[in-house]
Amino acid sequence: MMQYGGTVYIMTNAIHTVLYIGVTSDLYARVSEHKEKKYPTSFTARYNCSKLVYYETFSRIEEAIIREKQMKKWKRTWKLEAINKMNPQWKDLFKTL
Repeated sequence: MMQYGGTVYIMTNAIHTVLYIGVTSDLYARVSEHKEKKYPTSFTARYNCSKLVYYETFSRIEEAIIREKQMKKWKRTWKLEAINKMNPQWKDLFKTL
């Protein structure tokens, strides 16, 4: 059986007031969907979360899912610390994928 990797990621809006945590096996494709508002009624579409500010990649999707569940329980300050550590300027990391 082949194992596929996964990525946990954080999207935000232009003024960084909303944070969305997601998990995917194809970060580029998934972030593209968020940016294009492919699912107009989704959380990221409603709150204009089109900026990728954080991601962590794992060799197995199961690990990424576990990490996503952990991060969703985090306090906002912890999420901000993680973003600031990886991406202090809060640049849109999609451009670097």
